[in-house]
Amino acid sequence: MYVGLVVSAWILLRILVGLVIPPSESGFSRPALFFSEAAGALAVFLPIPLLSRLERRRAGEYGLPASSGSGALLAQGALAGSAEAAALMGLIALCGGYSFGPVAIHGLDLLKWFAFWLAFFVLVGVSEEFLFRGYAQYTLARGVGFWPAAFVLSLAFGVFHLWNEGENWAGATSVFCYGLLMCLSLRRTGSLWFAVAAHAAFDFGETFLFSVPNSGFVFEGHLSGAALHGPDWLTGGSVGPEGSVFCFAVMGAMACAIHFIYPAKRAMPGAQSQNAQ
Repeated sequence: MYVGLVVSAWILLRILVGLVIPPSESGFSRPALFFSEAAGALAVFLPIPLLSRLERRRAGEYGLPASSGSGALLAQGALAGSAEAAALMGLIALCGGYSFGPVAIHGLDLLKWFAFWLAFFVLVGVSEEFLFRGYAQYTLARGVGFWPAAFVLSLAFGVFHLWNEGENWAGATSVFCYGLLMCLSLRRTGSLWFAVAAHAAFDFGETFLFSVPNSGFVFEGHLSGAALHGPDWLTGGSVGPEGSVFCFAVMGAMACAIHFIYPAKRAMPGAQSQNAQ
């Protein structure tokens, strides 16, 4: 039911976006990208008031509770995502696979692109995390258990990215593993706030700061004229660094960090029923 409502809302909102954005500004222009992603983010949340009312639950139980610790988790997630991107690019650079290049944008353009990509990837983090690890994860976990649900939805997350131009199975596998990593953070922190910020920070670092392809997409508005050199196993090829062998190593290190920093003492919303599985 949730997926059907999201798809219906997304189609309607995309039609409205098409009416707002002139044909000459379609494609990868800033307005088209931003409003398209905003439509997707809005679509994943529009069904929640109805579903929470039908299920007699608080909307926050689906992964984004309004709690006093939310701000801290957002900050910690942003730090973790930034560190993940920096570590990944640092390892590739150490092996000669990445060079930063000259700064490509300056002055007011630099501020505009900085603000745009920051806002854009916050929308990406919110929409993708809630779509795959919010209501769907909560509801499916109540039937089959937390980790079986996490596996299925992370698999869908990876397959979903295969529609991106330039994506391949190595990149999709990386996305699948990243989905499981964010599910671990959900399990240990009790919410999606950490995952939302980590996701947004990693994408921002990859696309803007390090100026490399992101899940097969190559956007304009990079900070520098960066370049990737070498075999696909090192650089990720057309996928970008997410397809690099080092991405799996960095995710493994991040999983260990989450395991030790957030001990298994908290439970996500609804965990009593899930733990009973």
